[in-house]
Amino acid sequence: MLQEMRRLAERTPPERERHVDLLRAIAITAVVVGHWLAVHVQAVPWGGVQAGNVLEIVPWTRPLTWLFQVMPVFFLVGGYANALSLTAHRDRGGDAAGWVLRRTDRLVRPTTVVLAVLTGSALAARALGADPGLVGTAVWAAGIPLWFLVAYLAVVVLTPLTHALHRRYGLAVPIVLTVLVGVGDAARLGLETPVAAEGNFVLAWLAIHQLGFAWQDGRLPARPGVGVPMAFAGLVVLVLLTVAGPYPISMVGLAGEEIQNTSPPTLALLALAATQTGLALSLRGPAARWLRRPRPWTVVVAVNSVIMTLFLWHMTAAVLGALALHRTGVLVNPPASPAWLLMRLPWLAVLTLILGVLVLVFGPVERRAGPRPAPGAAAGAVAGVLAVLGLGGVLAGLLGVALTGPDAHGWPATTLIAYFTGAGILRFARWRSAGS
Repeated sequence: MLQEMRRLAERTPPERERHVDLLRAIAITAVVVGHWLAVHVQAVPWGGVQAGNVLEIVPWTRPLTWLFQVMPVFFLVGGYANALSLTAHRDRGGDAAGWVLRRTDRLVRPTTVVLAVLTGSALAARALGADPGLVGTAVWAAGIPLWFLVAYLAVVVLTPLTHALHRRYGLAVPIVLTVLVGVGDAARLGLETPVAAEGNFVLAWLAIHQLGFAWQDGRLPARPGVGVPMAFAGLVVLVLLTVAGPYPISMVGLAGEEIQNTSPPTLALLALAATQTGLALSLRGPAARWLRRPRPWTVVVAVNSVIMTLFLWHMTAAVLGALALHRTGVLVNPPASPAWLLMRLPWLAVLTLILGVLVLVFGPVERRAGPRPAPGAAAGAVAGVLAVLGLGGVLAGLLGVALTGPDAHGWPATTLIAYFTGAGILRFARWRSAGS
């Protein structure tokens, strides 16, 4: 595998924007480590384990979410990559349906495997007599990363439309989207109508995705003269909105908080996104020069080759790690105590080992492309209809997974049926378009 990564790194086209890949690799590392550090697992006297969130128990850890909440980076680099891919696809004569089918393949394929494995494991555990509540909590925890895919898949599906808006109106689009997010926040904060802010689940992520479009075509240049003022302004606004304003400090949703910065996303999260975007643009030059070296670039290529596998399975690694360690004494210390902080090291080491095994097993699923339209191929009207139906089922299923809480003893059957039916339709549409 190492030799394969070296070959891939050596074959990288000179025009590739390597900084985008580096940002994606850094972001996935921050997500994995942040989630693992935030998990508090403790053995209970009657056997088994009890899980919690350190951010809810230890308030001083909440400002650290400004470092570890990097989902905006994923949408930023996703916008850059999607704009580049869609433009090239259209230049070769392809249509929107063909692009969507190709672009969603790498997202849906490994997600389908995750859902199938977790569902099968839960059914097997229940059949062997495991406590239904414990099984439900374990499945819920392992499936936490899936909420992100609801928003990201929706943004990808909308890319042909939003990129057309960008080509015509440029940076006015994310500005308008930000204003709409502010309107939703005002309705939630001032008028106490939280339903009015539900649109922010899509509007906020679309705004960040549009910034990626602007970076890709040069309307938002990647240089310090642009990035530094943007990062500084974003940080100032973030401090004003959280320290002096009505938004919580934590950039991760916490149980019991009336206002959360991610559920739905708020202006505070967009301020963090502006800060991260400014930093990304400012550091592009030195990062690009550093990535010309073979060793760091090979590492970045290797991480990006299994980026979805790392993301989808890292909380499963946490669940398995908790089950493996709950009788060892590693998990018995109170959160944030010196002994607890010290025990984070073996905790992270064990989870890294488990995740490495999961990547070895499931990474090939991500790297192995399934049937899909050739680059630039026009999928046609029938494939377009099938894509809409399939993605509708997939998104409905993932939304059902995201809305299922830890007390539900597992995901509803209707949710799984919707997802797997949608995934099957998408696979058929890709096969049909690839063969036409």
